[in-house]
Amino acid sequence: MAIKAHPIGIFDSGIGGLTVAGAIQKHLPSESLVYFGDTAHLPYGDKSADSIKYYSIRIADFLVDRGCKCIVIACNTASAIAYEVVQKHLRNKIPVYNVIDPVVNYVSHRGFKKVGVIGTKGTIKADSYAKKIARSNPSLLVSSLATPLLAPMIEEGFFNNNISKTIIHSYLSRPKLKKIDALILACTHYPLIKKEIMSYYDKKVDIIDSADIVALAVKNDLEKKNLLDVKSKPTHKFFVSDFTGSFEKSTKLFFKGSVHLQHFSLWENE
Repeated sequence: MAIKAHPIGIFDSGIGGLTVAGAIQKHLPSESLVYFGDTAHLPYGDKSADSIKYYSIRIADFLVDRGCKCIVIACNTASAIAYEVVQKHLRNKIPVYNVIDPVVNYVSHRGFKKVGVIGTKGTIKADSYAKKIARSNPSLLVSSLATPLLAPMIEEGFFNNNISKTIIHSYLSRPKLKKIDALILACTHYPLIKKEIMSYYDKKVDIIDSADIVALAVKNDLEKKNLLDVKSKPTHKFFVSDFTGSFEKSTKLFFKGSVHLQHFSLWENE
């Protein structure tokens, strides 16, 4: 049973979901957070659908065990593949949010004619953005491109340099992304290269970063459900399934507040 003063649970395949956590902290400043980054299995984009569903259910149980009043799936691949499975598994005991639906709602009513989508192989293969946008706005064209090198590149700290510029330009110059009005960053890592992407398009294409859109959607829904905490002094906890010093150092790039990652061996019996 969801209780207003309990924390918001957030999970991702790695630490990229901290961009969503940071946006939630900004827009919901009284909310406590419990974050789980499944760094033992990143990236989810090249994993099987069955594996992603299994990981997501186990992590959802972990967050429920820590008293979370809702869960935000801060991973586009898990949102595309495991969202409904997690909802069914939890039997609607607490709200579950994904990072796709709020963005679809946003772009479908902005007057765009053609929208590009970049993300991991898993996200693009699931084709959730195109399918959902087609239902919401059938006249809006969607062109999707898998960009599998970007997430690991960002996790390793390669951005805002010649390496990232070369890789980004190689992807964005593909024919699929010609003549777009907007580009959806369908991976929570990608906000860290948003400026480089904007530079490529010379600010002539709207770059859709999901973090703020998702945070505001979560805020609005919690408010409707009378679950929004506006009085508490928040405390945040951050867990990863496989700890390395480089991840801890990288967290400051994704999350502006102080972050101490705790190692939790969720998969130790596998």
